[in-house]
Amino acid sequence: MSNQRRWYIVQTYSGLENSVKDDLSRRIESMGMSNLIFEIVIPEESYVEVKADGTQKDKVRKMFPGYLFVEMIVTEESWFIVRNTPKVTGFLGSSGGGTKPVPLPPEEINAVLEKIGMLVKPIYDFPVGSQLRIIEGPFNGQIGEVVSVSQEKQLVTVLIEMFGRRTPSDFGFLQVEKI
Repeated sequence: MSNQRRWYIVQTYSGLENSVKDDLSRRIESMGMSNLIFEIVIPEESYVEVKADGTQKDKVRKMFPGYLFVEMIVTEESWFIVRNTPKVTGFLGSSGGGTKPVPLPPEEINAVLEKIGMLVKPIYDFPVGSQLRIIEGPFNGQIGEVVSVSQEKQLVTVLIEMFGRRTPSDFGFLQVEKI
């Protein structure tokens, strides 16, 4: 078992997600498990409903009906508390028979957390034509010129010197620094 905080998907009866979240929160508090179970999220999105008479009404819907996202460290105790909460049917990725659940890959949970506003993508200011230093990877230490920036993909394209030629290469925002 990992001693690392990871996100897991918990299956519940559809329509009872809020009730399960409340029950689980009470169980965590009463059993002193806040050091192992940290966050419970029900991803929701807002939308505007247009009625037949033309009036608009703001509404909220669950992005994943029947599921909760729980950030926790899986131990025998924490796993037992979550899966034995009333109206919880199990963990997604756990095939039963005592098998431990599979955590969500960071890129998948980060996309969900960004969509609901719990995680904000950092915005970096790398103007085209400015100089950057590569601080990670095989080109560590090289200096290059910014050709383009993609805030959405968190990538910067930099012209670096390779085999006597300036070659465009893509780097993640965390792999470069301003000079």
